[in-house]
Amino acid sequence: MKRPIVYICFLFGLLCLFFTSQAQEAKRLYLSGTGKDNRVNWEFYCTGGAHAGKWTSIPVPSNWELEGFGNYNYGFDKTEQVGKEEGLYKYRFPVPKKWKTQHINIVFEGVMTDAEVKVNGQLAGPIHQGAYYAFKYDISKLLHYGKENVLEVKVSKHSANESVNAAERKGDFWIFGGIFRPVWLEVLPQPHIARVSINALANGAFESLVKVNGQADRIQAQIYTLEGKAVGNVMQQSLAGDQAQIRLKGHIEKPLLWSAEFPHRYEVVFDLYDKNKLIHRVKQRFGFRTVEVKQRDGIYVNGVKMKFKGVNRHSFWPSSGRTTSKALSIEDVELMKAMNMNAVRMSHYPPDDHFLEVCDSLGLYVMDELAGWHGHYDTSTGTKLLKEMMIHDENHPSIVLWANGNEGGHNFDLDSIFLQEDRQQRPVVHPWQLFGGIETQHYREYNYGIGNYDHGKDIVMPTEFLHGMYDGGHGAGLEDYWKHMWSEPLSAGGFLWDFADQGVVRKDKKDSIDTDGNRGADGIVGPYREKEGSFYAIKEIWSPVFIERREITPAFDGVLSIENRYAFTNLNQCSFTWKLKTWSGDGVATDSVSGTITSPDIKPFEKGTLHITLPQNWRNYQVLYLTVRDPYKKELFTWSFPVQIPKEVASQLIKEEGTNKITHEERDSLLLVHIGALRLTLNKQNGQLLQVTNGKGTIPFHDGPVLQQGINNFGNFQLHQDGAKLVFASTFDKKTNYNTLEWTFFPSGLVKLFVRYFPGDYFTDYVGLNFSLPEKEMLRVTYMGRGPYRVWKNRMKGQSLGVWDKAYNTSETGEAPWLYPEFKGYHANLYWARIKTKNHSFKVITPDEDIFLRLYTPAFKEDPWKNYDLVFPSGDISFMQGISGIGTKTQKRENTGPMGMKNIFYDYEKDPTRAKELTLYFDFNEQE
Repeated sequence: MKRPIVYICFLFGLLCLFFTSQAQEAKRLYLSGTGKDNRVNWEFYCTGGAHAGKWTSIPVPSNWELEGFGNYNYGFDKTEQVGKEEGLYKYRFPVPKKWKTQHINIVFEGVMTDAEVKVNGQLAGPIHQGAYYAFKYDISKLLHYGKENVLEVKVSKHSANESVNAAERKGDFWIFGGIFRPVWLEVLPQPHIARVSINALANGAFESLVKVNGQADRIQAQIYTLEGKAVGNVMQQSLAGDQAQIRLKGHIEKPLLWSAEFPHRYEVVFDLYDKNKLIHRVKQRFGFRTVEVKQRDGIYVNGVKMKFKGVNRHSFWPSSGRTTSKALSIEDVELMKAMNMNAVRMSHYPPDDHFLEVCDSLGLYVMDELAGWHGHYDTSTGTKLLKEMMIHDENHPSIVLWANGNEGGHNFDLDSIFLQEDRQQRPVVHPWQLFGGIETQHYREYNYGIGNYDHGKDIVMPTEFLHGMYDGGHGAGLEDYWKHMWSEPLSAGGFLWDFADQGVVRKDKKDSIDTDGNRGADGIVGPYREKEGSFYAIKEIWSPVFIERREITPAFDGVLSIENRYAFTNLNQCSFTWKLKTWSGDGVATDSVSGTITSPDIKPFEKGTLHITLPQNWRNYQVLYLTVRDPYKKELFTWSFPVQIPKEVASQLIKEEGTNKITHEERDSLLLVHIGALRLTLNKQNGQLLQVTNGKGTIPFHDGPVLQQGINNFGNFQLHQDGAKLVFASTFDKKTNYNTLEWTFFPSGLVKLFVRYFPGDYFTDYVGLNFSLPEKEMLRVTYMGRGPYRVWKNRMKGQSLGVWDKAYNTSETGEAPWLYPEFKGYHANLYWARIKTKNHSFKVITPDEDIFLRLYTPAFKEDPWKNYDLVFPSGDISFMQGISGIGTKTQKRENTGPMGMKNIFYDYEKDPTRAKELTLYFDFNEQE
């Protein structure tokens, strides 16, 4: 499939013009596209699987499975070895005659997995083995100058080197084939700068190791700000003979330091001269910063002990596999920083160059990782690939740690190579192991981990913890873990597993997204970066501005205690605003007022107070919001505080008086109550509401209350008139009827339910009252409470108090269609809810605090480990005073900390004054 002659001539002309304009700088000519959104078609032939056995075309870069070729394989798929698919690529390109005096490399940033490269029918060099590493060949002597050239690449998906397969392809992630990162020609002058290794320290010291290919007279370097201002003196050194490597040293006074909070960078320009003529120029961005491990103490960045708030990230996109883009890198880093993360681990291989560039520019600490997953490279292969990784990544200031493989995939012979190659001598860790004084334990239970902090001697930094699966993990348990991680001196923080659900678009399954069951549903965000509830929980828990809990009472003086958990930022660099808001009983916002707060002068790691000046009528509002923004005006979090507690809001909504006459009749075991057009049928023996009808028909809400994890021994009901009200109540008996229930019917049509009860055990998964409301009847719920996401006992953070409207959906976290927030589950701090069914709507109001509204039960999940473990009461709609936690992929909920344990209640031998009480008001009059 040849390129049209017109196209080749046009490209040829552009190249000649382009490369004669600035000959002293290296040029990059892409033969492929630059990422998933910019690709170039090459000729392609796949040897096995779908669409095999014929020449066609494929966009490059790409993974061929995502383009409809070959077979899809997850890391545990042993069938990958059987077919051993290969992809044959061809691409034709012109080269100008003027390049004949240049040094030309062909560069591949990533090929899965073995790559045999030919140019004009001749091998460019040895077959490259290893998928995630940039490699290059000098093809200067293989090119036809002034003519068309043919590039051929044979890619073997399964490596001929079993150590490569062990390190890269036998892991818990999708494995693909193809030229998945860009390909380009690197055009250099014959004598040129081949490598620059920089070490720039926080004290302003600058050192660079420069490798030169060919003979030249001297090299000099100048540091500039990114605005182009020269800083420091010119560094220069003469070259003697064939001297290939020199050191340049310099110093600048009081440099602006690079950190995740303030990612200040500089640019150094290296000029290579021969006979006083500039022959080559290299520009390299870098940052001044120092990384140091102090044994039995911590990991320090710029002299400050660091707490890494990190996450593991695969290079991944559903429709393109491991082929990504700079735009995606920016999106991912911004999402991480939006969760108040300051670190990311590259799991389990080096990332695209643009991801590291974005971490440099936006500010994120990086742990860069040599591939390995329970298996590792042999020493010769690993040494070669490690050097390729170092050459590609070494000057990124964001990289503060190296990882030698993962979970047993550590080749100890390579540890010394890291130190030999890295000018900065950054720490090396073995994820899952104790190495170099850093314990990187994975998925330890809460008590085990805290034991390490309290009694161990080593720095503790789990490189994977709270393994997400569906809606479990991540934010669930994090509050308990982080309390100890933050306070314990030996903790260096940790890295959650993991960032995004690994779901691929399967062309063989009607373009549906496949997560390989529960293996890929591990993310905080979905495949297309849809935000789960844990996203917001992490955002609050990891906020660098910590707000100490305070109840907003009528005596509130506007003062909040706060803590600065930044490492380098004074809180006077942040901005603070407040807002008061109130709603009507229909959920319509009726009034709001806002203002700014003077930012307090609180240094890193210090505590202080925040003073909010509120209007005199602040008590007339229902909720107070506090928003804090970082120095870049990005929201850290918005906290919400109840100004009016449920009983105050309920008093505004509850209307007991009315003109309706209340009548009743008894039919065998039934009590029928009439309030105007409203008809209620109750069971006289157990007090359950059996049916509700109004002028529009029967409301599908019935069969309750049913006490959960308690004895439904309501009995000996008595009926009596209380003025205009009718009361139907059970009688307390310490032995037989110690749980009591009372219905009160008001002339307004309002119905009150009051239950006093004792949970069935001291340790309970949940406690509360259930009712039936078939899912097929449900349309939506509008409620005042914390939302819009559901909560778990061990994931209460991240939600905001307000009014939320949720349409019924069957979304399940980590599965298609990734529509969030989910409808089903527990919702915290209920004030009132309007429940709308297909033909009716009704309202529930509670004056009680800390009530959870339960909306149905999420679907059962396949869980071979039996840790995820959804625990819900029976029935459909519940009003709970205690709910369960959620487990992770690797831990049961009770092992994620105190918040994951069961609820504890004591009945003091059925003393009525010790019973739990729950009050609900129902308005079954039609709500339009």
